[in-house]
Amino acid sequence: VQLQASGGGLVEPGGSLRLSCVTSGPTADYYTIGWFRQAPGKEREGVSFLSGKGNTTYIDSVKGRFTISKDNAKETVYLQMNNLKPEDTGVYDCVTDYGLGFFTTQWTTAFWHREEYWGKGTLVTVSS
Repeated sequence: VQLQASGGGLVEPGGSLRLSCVTSGPTADYYTIGWFRQAPGKEREGVSFLSGKGNTTYIDSVKGRFTISKDNAKETVYLQMNNLKPEDTGVYDCVTDYGLGFFTTQWTTAFWHREEYWGKGTLVTVSS
């Protein structure tokens, strides 16, 4: 399955952006889609996840500000980001766990360091 992230840009603190992740190719109900981000000089981190059953997960730093959702008709997963902070700056990318479960040994071994697994992402810059 191919995933393409878009929608990044420059926004002032307190502003909003909506990122889009268009999926193409065969998927399965047991796949989870995840949004990850990588800030300059920092390691990549998972931000929000949407399971095939519709369960959502967020890291503590974005709870109450970010919302992940999916439009099945458009085969697109969104990340609505409100009240953005400078620490939200980074390259955001969307990926699927192929049913392995994010951060499991199987997923980490198979994908974490695989360059082709991660797309170019979309840059979000929060600055005044």
